[in-house]
Amino acid sequence: IAREIGKDKVEVTSLAKPTEDPHFVDAKPSFIVKLNKADMLIEGGLHLEIGWLPNLVVGARNKKILAGENGYLVASARVPIIEVPATADRAMGDVHPMGNPHFMLDPINGKIVAAHICDRLCQIDAANCNYYKDNLKDFTKRLDQKFSEWQKTLEPFRGTKIVTYHKTFPYFANRFNLNVVGALEPKPGIPPSPTHINSLIPKMKNEGVKLILIEQFRERKVPEFVAAQTGAKVVILPIMVGGQKETDDYLALFDYTINQIVSALKTKS
Repeated sequence: IAREIGKDKVEVTSLAKPTEDPHFVDAKPSFIVKLNKADMLIEGGLHLEIGWLPNLVVGARNKKILAGENGYLVASARVPIIEVPATADRAMGDVHPMGNPHFMLDPINGKIVAAHICDRLCQIDAANCNYYKDNLKDFTKRLDQKFSEWQKTLEPFRGTKIVTYHKTFPYFANRFNLNVVGALEPKPGIPPSPTHINSLIPKMKNEGVKLILIEQFRERKVPEFVAAQTGAKVVILPIMVGGQKETDDYLALFDYTINQIVSALKTKS
């Protein structure tokens, strides 16, 4: 999204690979060099990157990207967050102690983040502010057009019951009226256990769950086993731009995701 707003006035580098679990990125020394030269750091927030990013920022010794500076932007700051626990607690290894950090899989949140990035680019680089604002307008218009298409495409499948591996897809499901009835992980970040899977399978059968959504970086053994037991279909999805060769920008990510889901549901029915 920073690329959409900044276009040729910015150089955007993503530290996380698009096929990596954003909770557990393999932090490399080269990241410190990149952060040292950065004018701006955009992080997801809600502890998504807490396991690997803070030490890199300290090591980079770049005042511009420290908390409280214009060059430090937390993408979650203006977004309505779901699944916020009553108490922030990483007990049992839960990696969502501040609420669900996978908000970018709701395209409406993408618009909120785009406007936030535009505001901040205007603060850092006031000379090009109108350029950034024009790009934001263009991006928002294209996203709005696509959004109405996506809604129409998924409308026949409203209320479809799904299970996910990790709690990655609730924002997506809420926006497009799919019903997440469970996850293979007993808690976010905790591997599936036999006890949990044994209680989930009858629930899935009773509820008539059609799909199991998993990210590319997940192991396949448990999802395939659960699919075989329940008749649900496993759908493997990218969760970041570039996760598949067809997903080279934010809108294409949703085109691909929705196409995969609809194709799977059509073959199910």
